[in-house]
Amino acid sequence: MAAGPVHERLAALELVDHHCHGAVTTGLDRAGFESLLTEGEAWPGVSPFDSPVGVAVRRHCAPLLDLPRHVPPDVYLGRRAELGTAEVNRRFLRAAGTGVFCVDTGYAPHRVTAPAELAEAAGGVAYEVVRLEGVAEAVAAGGVEPDAYAAAFRAAAWEAVRRPGVVGVKSVAAYRTGFGLDPVRPSSAEVTEAARRWLARGGRLDDPVLVRHLLWTAVDLGRPLQLHTGFGDGDIRMHRVDPTLLTDWLHLTASTIPVLLLHCWPYQRQAAYLSAVFERVYLDVGLTLHHVGPARAGAILAEALEITPFRKLLYSSDAYGVAEFHHLGALAFRQGLAGLLWERVEADELALPDALRIARWLGRDNARRVYRLPGGLVDDG
Repeated sequence: MAAGPVHERLAALELVDHHCHGAVTTGLDRAGFESLLTEGEAWPGVSPFDSPVGVAVRRHCAPLLDLPRHVPPDVYLGRRAELGTAEVNRRFLRAAGTGVFCVDTGYAPHRVTAPAELAEAAGGVAYEVVRLEGVAEAVAAGGVEPDAYAAAFRAAAWEAVRRPGVVGVKSVAAYRTGFGLDPVRPSSAEVTEAARRWLARGGRLDDPVLVRHLLWTAVDLGRPLQLHTGFGDGDIRMHRVDPTLLTDWLHLTASTIPVLLLHCWPYQRQAAYLSAVFERVYLDVGLTLHHVGPARAGAILAEALEITPFRKLLYSSDAYGVAEFHHLGALAFRQGLAGLLWERVEADELALPDALRIARWLGRDNARRVYRLPGGLVDDG
């Protein structure tokens, strides 16, 4: 498909990545790099390079390392090591064309860039998204009595969101319990009893009552709430992370705070439905886009946009670990959305001015508005 004005607009647009993570700051051998290419386990004799995302890295990332497209993995990794991690990160982050990053700092099994470091490498700015499970687990680790847990968690959460640069909060309830929860706010007595059980056994926060309490605390905080849905690593039970399982909870809460459904695949159509019927529900298809690559990004976006109001879809990469994913996510989004919108323009299903406006909304302005970022309250048509 020939490039048109929509492609040009999206290629030049400075994106807002409303959900991502840092990039590793240390060198990676082949095993280390391959472990970050996949959401699954490393399997003997099966290389993640032999997957859609592995092929996309060799096709679309190799030229930024001064290599031909489709070079063998060992050549790619050798050049990566030769340049060094800092230079590799700088090249991919600059190539992404992202001006604003909203960084989830709650997941860091590797040494990764802090938001300020990510922004410096990219030549942009960064804000923080606080993962609430981490706040709760820090409260527990610090020592608290069961009957004091609710107040202590609430105070710690408020302190976290008041830090400079924090623009939202996130929950990984999808990983911990799934969404088939009682939607009603738990009572104080229920929270105390659940805290007693959890504090006695320790470990990560996965008690259904306390997860419900966490989600309702997020409502009280009044900040945009990101919720992981759909695609993730092997800790997910996919049938439990369909976002429509949140419907009853959304009926109780969704007029109070923005709720942002992250990733969504294979439930992008279900998420689209929720965005179409609840005023303050939004979605993205981040993480999915770099895993399917530019070749299939348009198909994923087409399904997400079948009924989604155009003010309700945001761009995210959900890149973690390798800076290639910040670049691939942006590239897949730009190319996939441009192809989709231009096809509709050529079919006279969409006027060109509308397509250009939609491109700008999805890539930048929707996130600015939801997170109240600078320039986000101005609608420039």
